[in-house]
Amino acid sequence: MLYDIRQTTSYSYAVPVRVARQVLRMTPMDRPGHQHVIAHVLDLSPEAAELERGTDFFGNGLTWLTLDQPHDYLQISTRSRVDVNATPLPEVSATPSVDDVRAAAAGAFDLGPRSPVHGLFPSRAIPVDAAITEWTSASCPGDRPILEAGLELMHRIKDDFTYEPGSTIVTTTPHEAFVARRGVCQDFAQVMIAGLRGLGLPARYVSGYLRTVPPEGQARLEGADATHAWLEIWCGAEAGWIGLDPTNAIPAGDDHIILAVGRDYADVAPVDGVIVSSGDHLLSVGVDVIPVER
Repeated sequence: MLYDIRQTTSYSYAVPVRVARQVLRMTPMDRPGHQHVIAHVLDLSPEAAELERGTDFFGNGLTWLTLDQPHDYLQISTRSRVDVNATPLPEVSATPSVDDVRAAAAGAFDLGPRSPVHGLFPSRAIPVDAAITEWTSASCPGDRPILEAGLELMHRIKDDFTYEPGSTIVTTTPHEAFVARRGVCQDFAQVMIAGLRGLGLPARYVSGYLRTVPPEGQARLEGADATHAWLEIWCGAEAGWIGLDPTNAIPAGDDHIILAVGRDYADVAPVDGVIVSSGDHLLSVGVDVIPVER
């Protein structure tokens, strides 16, 4: 699939911001054999006094910017053209067992960005939780193929949790979402990651976009025309990281466009940084994901 993606993020401040230092993670990720960014344009209003681009440890595109003049409004607009060619799922029964994946991850010496070790341990936003771990364990007996376990767990979250925008906020913990059995895509991804990590199985957080075209007479997938979140589970050295979307109970495919990957939301937040101001602010985000004829 070839897509044109437009995102506009706007902040309105109750009190003018005197100076701001921001880091943006709003450039789609290049992943050889899976996703290629053909073009990407960033527009800012007001314009930045300083702007620098780079990548982080996981290969996510970063933009650092400084605004040194007072402003009561900030608009960040991006336009991207991205070619997505998702890797087909491996044969489920051919993936290693849960026990084998656990042992391989625990014994890994590789510390590179795609190593399973970075998805094994508690992180800032996803602590290990005993109740979530116990609930997850029902899907993950030791002799079960890892991808089969992941797919079942994904479907259980879809079946047992209610998608309810506004029921959680960005700082809601996996435990809070698990107890309430409701939330949004971020919550469902973080609950699933917490459960897998509690069992010694590597999982990491993915942010991006979701484009859907519902079949005639069927409901549109939740999360369309917005930023979206899902996770990747490590399925052994051969299969590597495989994306699963518990919000919609589908594997990540050609309709999922990756922005960034990390240990949790804190690693992939689209806008982060420091502002010098006081008072409240209003945030609005608009996303268009448009298929392009080749």
